[in-house]
Amino acid sequence: MDITWLDDFLALAECGSFSRAAEARHLTQPAFSRRIRALEDWVGAPLFDRAVQPVALTQAGVRFRPAADETLRRLHQGRDEARHAMDAAATTLRFAATHSLSLTFFPEWLRALEAQARVGAVRLDSDTTAACEQLLLSGQSQFMLCHQHPAAPGRLDARQFRSVRVGEDVLVPVTAPDAGFRLPGRPGAPLPYLAYAEGSALGRAVDVALAARAAWLTPVFMARQAVLLRGMAQEGRGVAWLPRTLVRDDLERGTLAAAGGEEWTVAIEVHLFRPRSRMSPAAEAFWKLVA
Repeated sequence: MDITWLDDFLALAECGSFSRAAEARHLTQPAFSRRIRALEDWVGAPLFDRAVQPVALTQAGVRFRPAADETLRRLHQGRDEARHAMDAAATTLRFAATHSLSLTFFPEWLRALEAQARVGAVRLDSDTTAACEQLLLSGQSQFMLCHQHPAAPGRLDARQFRSVRVGEDVLVPVTAPDAGFRLPGRPGAPLPYLAYAEGSALGRAVDVALAARAAWLTPVFMARQAVLLRGMAQEGRGVAWLPRTLVRDDLERGTLAAAGGEEWTVAIEVHLFRPRSRMSPAAEAFWKLVA
């Protein structure tokens, strides 16, 4: 078996589309499809249901996915440990953080920690929640910084990863000041809703909150990144729930306005995740500083 087939499998499971997954893996679609078929032949069972759109995992695929995640994570971890054995002085800390936290929370948080102790070199990969989770699962990052809601956990298994709360935030429903959109909307005139795409931690938090409230919304635009939803909200395209840390200046300048009162906000937390297995001395020292 070629280990790259596991990356192909996870890319297709995430995208739900052969064409988009092939593009993400920098392959032609026929070549990508052949590699998925080769993996299925190796497993001895079909892993994807190609008769539905988006492409979905079969029961065999659902059972196989945790093994694929863990195998890649262990391999990357083993590779890193081998490299660290050659260079015991390796001290670079590798973070994965969502776009909104990379822009707003991370710089100030890191500066506060550096005031307490020397942190050293840092590498930050900024991406979507799902992509950041994958970076941590595969061992390419030591830490992941993301928003978290107690009722909407992510895909990181608590038996393999642990986390600590390092901050708080609030999702605020916002819109353009002159758009005239006001929650909860009306049954005959639902408000245009700028929603998070599937796999977003912020989207999971909003979904949980809206399930308990009567609001009349119709999705008109979806994106994984809060910064993209902010741009659409500023153009008056609809209502979006965005982190207050991201839109605080917009609200003060009047380029965005609240679309509802405090009862429509969603309290969320900022968590730092790490593997339960032992990491490099520099990473362990940083975790001790944070925790």
